[in-house]
Amino acid sequence: MELIIRAMGLEDWEEVASIYKEGIETKIATFQQEIPTYEAWDESHIKSCRLVAQEDDTVIGWTALSPVSSRCVYSGVAEVSVYVKENQRGKQVGEKLMRELIIEAEEEGLWTLQSGILEINSASIALHKKVGFRMVGYRERIAKDQNGVWQNTVLMERRSSLVGI
Repeated sequence: MELIIRAMGLEDWEEVASIYKEGIETKIATFQQEIPTYEAWDESHIKSCRLVAQEDDTVIGWTALSPVSSRCVYSGVAEVSVYVKENQRGKQVGEKLMRELIIEAEEEGLWTLQSGILEINSASIALHKKVGFRMVGYRERIAKDQNGVWQNTVLMERRSSLVGI
């Protein structure tokens, strides 16, 4: 079985949404509580740099970018989302997605990728560190989780050594 990283298409949405739902159900991947419609998701994400990891005919992970601001001075900065199917976690799927995302983001002229990660999500923090992100901030009691418990987040970023230097 070969892992293929490829561009995400509309035909992938059902599997992408299913993986996103698994992430929501962990209660440590996002504050989001419901899967958005494809139209809402599409509107809130950058059209390029949308990737899926596929093994055989099954999507097992995905990553995409969201703009951090509508102001032109931040046009080279984007927020990362990365999700891996529950039964595929721990197999470097997220790392492979992130490494390809970084390449594509730099090709698109993005100089900074950032992620706001729940502090309790140690696996995501470790993944981001592994691909060159560093912690640049900490937000205490920034939002309540699905159980109404206040959670902290860490802000991690990766600055390109090729773009915006």
